Amino acid sequence: MEFSLPVALGAVLGIVVLGVAGLVGGGMMGTGTVLTMVAPSMLVFGLLAFGIGVKHGEFRAA
Repeated sequence: MEFSLPVALGAVLGIVVLGVAGLVGGGMMGTGTVLTMVAPSMLVFGLLAFGIGVKHGEFRAA
């Protein structure tokens, strides 16, 4: 399987969605707290880590 940008971003988004669904379903926090505070921070961190990983991969490939 070859990773393209849409496939890789979809994987990151899928991980965030699974994490948010687990927190909402587990009842550990209120749904409002998860959706307004946790989900955006998970998404920002995931995209930041993804960007750093892409740049590191480009560096290693060069």
